[in-house]
Amino acid sequence: MTNSTPRRPRRAQLRRRVALATLVALLGAGSPALAGPVDGGHVRGRAPAPVRQGLPGAHKPRAFDVGPARDALERLLPRHADQFTLVPDPAAGADRFTVSGSAGAITVRGSTGATLLTGIGWYLQHVAGADIGWPGESIGMLPARLPAVPAPVTRSALVPHRYALNDTDDGYSGAYRTFEQHQRQIDLLALHGINEVFVQAGAEYPYYRALQGFGYSAAELREWIPGPGHQSWWLLQNLSGFGGPVSERLMRERAELGGRIAEQLRGLGMTPVLPGYFGTVPPGFAARNAGAKTVAQGDWAGFDRPDWLDPSSPVFGKLAAAYYAEQRAVFGDSAMYRMSPLHEGGTAGTVDVKAAARAVQSALHAAHPGAMWAVLGWQDSPKAELLAGVDTSKLLILDGLSDRYNRLDRETRWGGVPYAMGTIYNFGGHTTIGANTSVWIDRFGSWRAKADSALKGIAYLPEATGTNPAAFDLFTDLAWEPGPIDQRTWFADFAARRYGRPDKEAAAAWEELRKGPYSTSSGLWSESQDSLFTARPSLTAVGAAYWSPKSMRYPADGVRRALDHLLTVDPKLRGSSAYRFDLVDTARQALANHSRVLLPKIKAAYEAKDLTRLRALTAEWADGERQLDAVTGSDPNFLLGDWLSAARSWGADEAEQDRYEYDARSILSVWGRRSTSEGGFLHDYANREWSGLIAELYAPRWAAYFEALEESLVRRAAPREIDWHDFEEEWARRTTRHPSGANGPSGDPYALAADIAAALKSSEGAAR
Repeated sequence: MTNSTPRRPRRAQLRRRVALATLVALLGAGSPALAGPVDGGHVRGRAPAPVRQGLPGAHKPRAFDVGPARDALERLLPRHADQFTLVPDPAAGADRFTVSGSAGAITVRGSTGATLLTGIGWYLQHVAGADIGWPGESIGMLPARLPAVPAPVTRSALVPHRYALNDTDDGYSGAYRTFEQHQRQIDLLALHGINEVFVQAGAEYPYYRALQGFGYSAAELREWIPGPGHQSWWLLQNLSGFGGPVSERLMRERAELGGRIAEQLRGLGMTPVLPGYFGTVPPGFAARNAGAKTVAQGDWAGFDRPDWLDPSSPVFGKLAAAYYAEQRAVFGDSAMYRMSPLHEGGTAGTVDVKAAARAVQSALHAAHPGAMWAVLGWQDSPKAELLAGVDTSKLLILDGLSDRYNRLDRETRWGGVPYAMGTIYNFGGHTTIGANTSVWIDRFGSWRAKADSALKGIAYLPEATGTNPAAFDLFTDLAWEPGPIDQRTWFADFAARRYGRPDKEAAAAWEELRKGPYSTSSGLWSESQDSLFTARPSLTAVGAAYWSPKSMRYPADGVRRALDHLLTVDPKLRGSSAYRFDLVDTARQALANHSRVLLPKIKAAYEAKDLTRLRALTAEWADGERQLDAVTGSDPNFLLGDWLSAARSWGADEAEQDRYEYDARSILSVWGRRSTSEGGFLHDYANREWSGLIAELYAPRWAAYFEALEESLVRRAAPREIDWHDFEEEWARRTTRHPSGANGPSGDPYALAADIAAALKSSEGAAR
């Protein structure tokens, strides 16, 4: 697995060289951003392609080219792509597709490239009975000749905004991904009806370029900008400097990657949502820029936050203009920008928030006339003062709490400002399954039906993506299904297409999962509980992540029964990556849930000073961790090695590779420095049951703890204290290698899952 951009054909390289030479001639060969050679298919400078977007403020209309949609179709359905005819139909109105055709000759008409793909997704789901999930697919079960559409079907989106990706997605899903991985993500989002996608990769580069004109050296800025794995929180104005310094080469290549992602989205008629500028500056900005007024933002979870430049000050407009110019040169223009001033405890000081919000929007519109400002609805943001200062017809609130709390009235809370109903059912990339899906179904319909409804979209906002295919499918379906979704019917249909055809055992498995982890209620949480195997050791541990649920949110026995049913699915349906992923994931979840049964028994044995029983139970715990590491090692979606090798692939030398590996390891473990890990309670925030991570960090951590408990019983003394931060920091500093890539998975997932089911039954029998 590598994150270097694939070597392009020679013609493409030549076009890039010509484009770069032309750009240098137009803008001046002495520009630092454009200096540097073309090397191995990479332009060591600004990516030229997005510059084609035109002059400042221009939004040139694009001809509807069906080519990008055809290319995506060939990636998604390589054996069947030639059986589809794609017909561009921009006159059909926004967000509309029609599917028709006879066997082997399917016609899809759509208003954009993305809606053509959404129509193909609808056909696969409702006619062909196949699933391309995130992750896992069953397209190998499709017949050679695709089935006919019984009668032409037309669908229009129920809401104009279908937004995807949390600000944290890059950090928790993988900041070191390749363009091909991002391209796959875009294909899947289009297939499921999304039309607005947040683009973070390379977002540091406009800051780096613009701030050099405001008194900062390149070296100072490289120290201030965090490593890619932590940049999400720097853009949210929470931290700076951790995981770096970053190299200029890395920033240029990430900017090129981000530009390619944005261009890929535009090619499908989707909106690349780019970070806007709202005032984040390095330390000492006011001292270096006359007339500037900054407000210290204090502490965030043990980090010093970057300062906030008062948007009402004259310098803000100049810096914002410089930022947007640099951003345009790399990413081109867009119609939507993401900004959340005063996020998670930000301090306004003496700044007039209403005037500041007006200035932020004015700077955005000076660079991009009429652009939409997307702001996250989270905690007490956006504040009433911010909403009072802006043209709210050009504002969209992405509600991150729609399915978490009860008694929500968004029209009253935000004064009728347009908003998108969102969900954050995954925090930190946890590998737990489940979501409040019945809450989604109920609220989307009832909130849209309100007489004064301001609901204008959906917002798919898990903190990490690619962990929960059923939740992704169902949530995105909300925006396209004309009638109310029946949850039970939807899951039954999902089970059938997930493995390629109906199967009673598959249906029974997903019915158990529907009734349990996928029917959790709102009120306090939007995510299911995590595992105690991944928790920092303690006899009273109730969760791994401090900010996650402290107990089971559904009856555990349903997941156990689901595993039994999946193991008895027709053998002919077991060959797909969808079946393999679901089997491994369900076995993993059943075993993770058992950790909450086992730990209280270990506690009771220790408190009873029963050394024999303590040793037997801790041996059972260790065996569970061994099984967990083995079963997750049998599926490519659960490998630590891919995460680490991706980070190293961006480094130019060993020292840089080690630095980026630490960036990637630390976010999974200590998260940040000691003050962040301990005082901010962020250690294990991004815990996940991955092969390699279990064997190298979690299992040894518990083994050390159980050894201390045994010693205390033998010596009749209090257990020795262990500095867990030191333990975890030592792991984060390692550079050990783990299986990755195509040859990374090992073992038979079916046999390993069956062993887990047998072990759980044995444990349950012993308990009786």
